[in-house]
Amino acid sequence: MRGSSDVYIGVNAVDYSGYPDCRPEFIEAFQSMANLATRAGVEGDPLVIHTPLIALTKGQIVELGLGLGVDYSRTSTCYDPGADGGACRHCEACLLRAKGFADAGVSDPTRYTPG
Repeated sequence: MRGSSDVYIGVNAVDYSGYPDCRPEFIEAFQSMANLATRAGVEGDPLVIHTPLIALTKGQIVELGLGLGVDYSRTSTCYDPGADGGACRHCEACLLRAKGFADAGVSDPTRYTPG
């Protein structure tokens, strides 16, 4: 970690079903373990894991990103991209992402693999 004591991770509540490491209990347990298992944690400079998106819906995350100027056409969440690098459109991450754009009322700029 080279002197860093703050870690930010983009987990959120919608992901709980398929991603158990996105649960607040997991994040808290990992933070606790890291503070027990590192010199910095034991010596009083604890690791703090921040989860600013955990209580937001996917739609709210899309809106927040747009407000911050995120170019979503340059991002992907796909777990099974095609040979061309395009998103699969079928994995849970692709489905959640598409729902987020729909819920936010904006077009989805994701590059999907044809088919």
